Amino acid sequence: FSITELDNLIAFVKSVQTDQAKDSVKVGDNVWVIQKTKRTPGVVTKINIKKALVDMRGSIYRVPLSMLEVQ
Repeated sequence: FSITELDNLIAFVKSVQTDQAKDSVKVGDNVWVIQKTKRTPGVVTKINIKKALVDMRGSIYRVPLSMLEVQ
């Protein structure tokens, strides 16, 4: 594979992850925010095109949809 082909594949996989997350996450859902070494619970307050606003422990964060998993 060439570098360009790998970059295109990575972009495709990320777009599929975002689409799947967007289809499964709704406002008010309890979610896990998945990071490399930990999972943090939160509640979705708003969904934008590529990111969602998530209330985690009293603070609101803008989180990529691909990092969310419904509890």
